[in-house]
Amino acid sequence: MFRTKAKSFAAALALAGAVFLPLQAQALDDKQKEEFGAYIKEYLLANPEILMDMQEALQQKQAQQQQEQATAAITENKAAIFNGKDDISLGNPDGDVTIVEFFDYNCGYCKRALSDMEAVLENDKNVRFVLKELPILGPDSLAAHKVSAAVRDLAPEKYGEFHRTLLGGEERATEETAIAVATGLGLNEADIRKQMETKPHDDAVRQAYSLAQSLGITGTPSYVISNEAVFGAVGVDELTAKVANVRACGKAVC
Repeated sequence: MFRTKAKSFAAALALAGAVFLPLQAQALDDKQKEEFGAYIKEYLLANPEILMDMQEALQQKQAQQQQEQATAAITENKAAIFNGKDDISLGNPDGDVTIVEFFDYNCGYCKRALSDMEAVLENDKNVRFVLKELPILGPDSLAAHKVSAAVRDLAPEKYGEFHRTLLGGEERATEETAIAVATGLGLNEADIRKQMETKPHDDAVRQAYSLAQSLGITGTPSYVISNEAVFGAVGVDELTAKVANVRACGKAVC
């Protein structure tokens, strides 16, 4: 999700070209273009910080466009995002602020962000935390999700503990490890496998993928809080601040 310095430099250089090319094409002959190009090169070599400024401006513009896309998608898909029929929430079911997290059981950043969720729920008893599974990290993630969906169907009261145990584990989440967690909580393996076969929740996965695409989500964890999409494991302080903003002004950013 993060660009390398080389890519950042290339993007900034491309932006510089986009600024100067129209002027070159319309106002300069071949000799003037060559002289002007040499001048630009000399100037940029002497003032390379300009490229960093341009890259920062480009990133800010792209972030603004991404957030505008996400805000529109939230408005269009509010019910599916905040009250999906296949989702389970932790915390206060009647909380005045809802945080929706898109996650993958094999996402390392999601594993680290688990403590952020726990801290938010521990410190604020009026937050509703919706867990939206987005299995994007290969077949093992999808298989673990299918087990998780079966647990939600068979024993929704145990889903929170299942989620915390599987996501908090050090080993890779697979069908086998997910079933081991579920049976450790008292569920019967035969019942789980039957539920997986009769109700695989493929529609829920497709909806999660569709919502993620609409929101501009390309990695996990990602969050939706009020009218804003939050990309990445931003930490408990930022999540808490956005919850406070929602209460203060009705938006994640006041």
